[in-house]
Amino acid sequence: MVSLKTSLCGIELDNPLIPASGTFGFGYEFAEIYDINMLGSFSFKGTTKDARFGNPTPRIAECKNGLINSVGLQNPGVHKVIENELPKLKSCFHKPVMANVSGFSVDDYVYTVKMLDSEPQIGWFEVNVSCPNVHGGGMSFGTSPEAAAQVTRAVKAVTSKPVIVKLSPNVTDIVAIAKACEDAGADGISLINTLLGMRIDLKSKKPVIANKMGGFSGPAIKPVAVRMVYQVYDAVKIPIVGGGGVESAEDVIEMMLAGASAVQVGAANLVDPMACPKIIEALPGVMEKYGIKDLKDIIGGAH
Repeated sequence: MVSLKTSLCGIELDNPLIPASGTFGFGYEFAEIYDINMLGSFSFKGTTKDARFGNPTPRIAECKNGLINSVGLQNPGVHKVIENELPKLKSCFHKPVMANVSGFSVDDYVYTVKMLDSEPQIGWFEVNVSCPNVHGGGMSFGTSPEAAAQVTRAVKAVTSKPVIVKLSPNVTDIVAIAKACEDAGADGISLINTLLGMRIDLKSKKPVIANKMGGFSGPAIKPVAVRMVYQVYDAVKIPIVGGGGVESAEDVIEMMLAGASAVQVGAANLVDPMACPKIIEALPGVMEKYGIKDLKDIIGGAH
């Protein structure tokens, strides 16, 4: 019998699968299709202090082996999330959930985390300093070690729950930023958010996306994600949540061998809503194929 269990910042997971923020809403939509309690956890829709309508449309551009999105953190704001979304989630998901939080200033991050901190179902905060689709916030905090550390330090001061910082791949030195977050008190690192991409329509000769550029995700980015997880694992002592182009049980094992303790699935959920259950179902067979008895044993095994 193989073991799919893993642990993330001291919280036990039945398996390493975590649908990524922005691809799974607040969970209850997917709960109509399957029992989402089979997941390790999931990261809910990126939440900000105030409600956001998001970016103008069109927001999505398909491309070979991936897609570009520029949703722009559309969400009802933290007060409505607490009032409306979390009670609905509680009715269908009975495990700790990951709260993805974003902001446009350090104070924004602090306010949102403070508001959500008393919610018992939240197990971890995934602090997004890496969204490429908003101006004046998001990724601007994640491209500088100092700025990422500043957000980490401020958020850690207002919660006792584990803080996992989600980093941008759109940088030259991912290791320096990950180490800065660890030094500032981060309990984990989430890698990677989307790459910055663009499509141009040949007929109109204009960018496909209204915001011109957006976050490129999907299987094409997996080698970049694996590389960054591998590099950061060598540099920090805190756990890593790996993600980027994951769409199969083999991808999960590859990400864990690189150094991930848990694995996020993003774009695959948009292509196939049953992507995560299929991966979980396939994992035992793939583990047996490669002689793996316990997933915990392979974390960082490629080093």
